[in-house]
Amino acid sequence: MSETRPRSNRSGVPGIARHGRLKKSHATVAVLKFLAAALAVVLVSGACVAGIALSQIKGNIKTVTLVGETDGPPPALGAFDGGFNLLLVGSDTRKGQGAYAGKDDGVLNDVTMLLHVSQDQTNAVAVSIPRDMVVPIPACPREDGKGNYGAMSAQPINNTLAYGGLPCTVVTVKALTGLDIPFAALITFQGVIDMSTAVGGVPVCINGPLRDKYSGIDLPAAGTYTLSGFQALAFLRSRHGVGDGSDLGRISSQQVFLSSLVRTVKSDSTLTDFTKLFGLATAASKNMTLSKNLSNLNTMVSIALVLKKIPLNRISFVQYPGTTGVGGVYAGKVAPIVSAANALFAKIKADEPFSLDSGTGRGSIPDPNAPAPTAPAPSGSAAPDATASDAPEVLPGVLGQTAADYTCSKVNK
Repeated sequence: MSETRPRSNRSGVPGIARHGRLKKSHATVAVLKFLAAALAVVLVSGACVAGIALSQIKGNIKTVTLVGETDGPPPALGAFDGGFNLLLVGSDTRKGQGAYAGKDDGVLNDVTMLLHVSQDQTNAVAVSIPRDMVVPIPACPREDGKGNYGAMSAQPINNTLAYGGLPCTVVTVKALTGLDIPFAALITFQGVIDMSTAVGGVPVCINGPLRDKYSGIDLPAAGTYTLSGFQALAFLRSRHGVGDGSDLGRISSQQVFLSSLVRTVKSDSTLTDFTKLFGLATAASKNMTLSKNLSNLNTMVSIALVLKKIPLNRISFVQYPGTTGVGGVYAGKVAPIVSAANALFAKIKADEPFSLDSGTGRGSIPDPNAPAPTAPAPSGSAAPDATASDAPEVLPGVLGQTAADYTCSKVNK
């Protein structure tokens, strides 16, 4: 089990996911692409330079109105108040997708990730929902505006994008988690390719040869590779090559990439490099669809500034609790573990810290060559008389890691 104070967990020992400042007796109330929170950091960090080339970037942005979304005044630049939830969705469309282009015009959500920032803006968590997880889908408006799809009691969540576009995925995740989701973003394969290239590549560790003929990844031996472009996307899409070949294994492998991506984006070599930031902003704006309220440049920049100040060890990636091997409607798919999910989202809604001690997941392992951990900076969140009773509750069955954790993808041998 992890300790009770926030710290970098680069040794691979399970770490704490903190989601609020601790009072003298308990945590305060109030709760962070595709890929997932890290992807959100990339997207909104890129948006920081949008004002420099407003006409170029703003003209690229495509928008969609969410169900029940109303216009509201955008925040003043850098003045975003409180916490927020942002849904990040990766589309598997092949239309106009460069190396992935094809005749298949089906549209499924390959990645569904809910990004939550705590009310005090000191912590963030990204929850990856398995694409094969079977869940209830509420009634959704058709994307063409001609009526609604009826509610369905049990369907894989990756069908929601095909049913009613980004708004349908949002209403489904809202119903599943009980969280309000005012912001949403959809990114395509080409967006991932362009953005990973713009940042200069992402270092990724694997523990053996990684080959997957379905995604196209081919890395010949164990070690660390800097992935960009097509290789980065092929790595993120690999399911058969990592873990146990399941969607759950792929999620933890993706988190290896995402934690490294956050470290890359938040590094001085990126944040002080105008060319990289402008490239990120341009790649994001050309390959994304944003909810109407998120498309406001002031909003994007203000969110970026919030994310920029959150320390790496307080940005957590977790999997929505699920399991394979269940029959009935879950045969060949992922079944949610309801009790563990309820415990996770109760903590997120209340902005209470929790501890992860169940490991990083089926598709990743601690990096044996991780840099030595540095001493954690004082959090300023614990009261002077804090005791062991302040230790965050352990959430059994909740897998994940922080952006400060160095991990390797576990290949499917």
